Amino acid sequence: MSSLWVFPGQGAQKPGLLHRLPDAGVVRDTLAQASAVLGEDALALDSEVALRGTRAVQLCLLIAGVAAARLLREQGCTPEFVAGLSIGAYPAAVVAEAVDFDDALRLVALRGQLMQDAYPEGYGMTAILGLEQHEVEALLAKAEGPVYLANINAERQMVIAGSDAAMQQVATLAKAAGASGTKRLAVSVPSHCALLDAPARQLAEAFAAVEVRMPRLRYLSGTTARPVVQPERLRDDLAFNMCRVIDWRSTVETAHERGVTLQIEMPPGAVLTGLGRKILQRATLTAFDGARLDSLIALSREEGSRHP
Repeated sequence: MSSLWVFPGQGAQKPGLLHRLPDAGVVRDTLAQASAVLGEDALALDSEVALRGTRAVQLCLLIAGVAAARLLREQGCTPEFVAGLSIGAYPAAVVAEAVDFDDALRLVALRGQLMQDAYPEGYGMTAILGLEQHEVEALLAKAEGPVYLANINAERQMVIAGSDAAMQQVATLAKAAGASGTKRLAVSVPSHCALLDAPARQLAEAFAAVEVRMPRLRYLSGTTARPVVQPERLRDDLAFNMCRVIDWRSTVETAHERGVTLQIEMPPGAVLTGLGRKILQRATLTAFDGARLDSLIALSREEGSRHP
């Protein structure tokens, strides 16, 4: 019996997400640290205009996740497990004390810029709702153009990545095949597929100069859905997750198998809370956004007292 903190990926962002963080000393310190490392005002990253760029989005998700987690940890709350979807793996690794926040900021700034430069326009990601994985894969095989399976979010919720034209073709085929819906996501690059192999290799080169330590919390990989302990495996997991399929469904199933009874989603949003409900049916799931801080603290402490 244990708790899990999860960190969302691109698509969860909304303008002003950093400004909506609680006005607390540790949050202000986190924002100041990010500004100093990046050489720019971190609070300028969450404007509507700035969030049109992949780099700003990814930095905002990293900063928000770390700030919220630090606030909870300052109150004595610590999870047994952490996991992040895509870019969410970076704040998860920071909270697990496997990577320093300063290093994560530099790496994520580079990660976002590499992805943005590789595909400045004409590509992205689309959710396909109501079809099984094998059905979506069959449709991908019919597409005329680059498009791939990118995320397995839930039993009948897949995400594809590729060119605008190819994704639109698959979306049309999906509706004809009985999909309950398709949705173009607020992601401007084709993540989690072979199209990002080259940027991932460049990021891996930068990672070689960064210290990665054994996680102090149990880190679950969003790509393999398994715990990662060895620093070199974690380095590989973080550097290459941009070009590997995300299997969030199996990641949550792994948490369930290991007795997780409390999941708290770090900001922004509550997408992962919704995705986890069908799997963690007997667990308590809540999101930092929209919840009272004292309620989150009470839930964490109750979980800790029941399962020391």
